[in-house]
Amino acid sequence: MTSSAPRGPYAKGIQRRQEILDATIDVVAEKGFEGTSLRAIGEAIGVSHAALRHYFASREELLLEVLRERDRKSQSRVADEPTVFARMAAAADDNVLAPELVALHTTMMAASVEAGDEDARAFFTERFARSRAVLAADLRNELEAAGRASDLDLEMVASLVIAAFDGLQIQWLLERSVDIAGTLRLLERILR
Repeated sequence: MTSSAPRGPYAKGIQRRQEILDATIDVVAEKGFEGTSLRAIGEAIGVSHAALRHYFASREELLLEVLRERDRKSQSRVADEPTVFARMAAAADDNVLAPELVALHTTMMAASVEAGDEDARAFFTERFARSRAVLAADLRNELEAAGRASDLDLEMVASLVIAAFDGLQIQWLLERSVDIAGTLRLLERILR
């Protein structure tokens, strides 16, 4: 008996796609945003332009997937930190090790507000909404665990914290003496 259900992606294809993403993260970290054309990425990782286009329709799609993958890896690395701000400080410490990836994030976020850049706009809109919701829930849980209550709108607090984090990253890209993690710890003390 044969199944009429379509088969999912082959494991080899999924693995190859992941290899391309991992290698692209390395290329972006080394060459930066401007050095990441599909052809340059293909050459750097030994994949033809056609093979890249098989997995990613455009440079923007590939770079957005790089940002998603970077987010997944960062969240995994900081998951054991005990508090929201400890996780954010650990993520900041992680980010300073990859300035070109921070620059990619910042550049693509800025481009997402331009007309015609709908994929990046959708990515960042969804990312901000998810980040606000998760951060607000984590703050609420920490307050409840400490037996404290707050009359603050925690979604708005989350928006301010995210704005501070992103703004600090931009300042750090321009001036490496800016202490992102330390400033986030100060923000935590102010908010507590």
